[in-house]
Amino acid sequence: MKKDLGAKPYLFPMPTYMIGTYNEDGSVDVMMMAWGGICAEDMVALNLEEAHKTVANLKKRGAFTLAVPGTDTMAESDFFGIASANKITDKFARTGLHAEKSMRVDAPVITEYPVTLECTVLEMQEQPYGLRVLGKIENVLADEKTLDEKGRIDAAKVHAFAFDQMRNGYYAVGKKIGTAWKSGAYLLKNGK
Repeated sequence: MKKDLGAKPYLFPMPTYMIGTYNEDGSVDVMMMAWGGICAEDMVALNLEEAHKTVANLKKRGAFTLAVPGTDTMAESDFFGIASANKITDKFARTGLHAEKSMRVDAPVITEYPVTLECTVLEMQEQPYGLRVLGKIENVLADEKTLDEKGRIDAAKVHAFAFDQMRNGYYAVGKKIGTAWKSGAYLLKNGK
């Protein structure tokens, strides 16, 4: 039997993406974002509240990085989600993580994060429910240790983690349980 829980944003897993931007003084700002993701072949959508320091940075710089953190940086990544750069000016420095300037966009690449999308801001849509930022993926950077023998990203080697907003938990991701577009293909021919 199913229980009615009402209208809640309960999907699992939620991503734990890290938005990297530069502040007006050139210092690094990173925030954790769970509401958004891929919205087209070469585009991402970020759903943000206008009050974030990151939003001001996006408007000024027109660029950002979107990274997938590994479990080894879970505590630092969580900190980026709970600390506001509007109040803590040394937010990035407190974590001890490192950043390099992107070669393609005006945004930082956090060296400890295994996968990073370098993006330019295409559009900022003010909606009744918040701000949607559409970004064009200019390039993807991946740590070599996350690649398979064919040079593709191996999800198990990324050691990503997902967010559970129902119970405020983080869960490691990585065990492969099937093959997309193959595991259920037998139903096209045989039914059950």
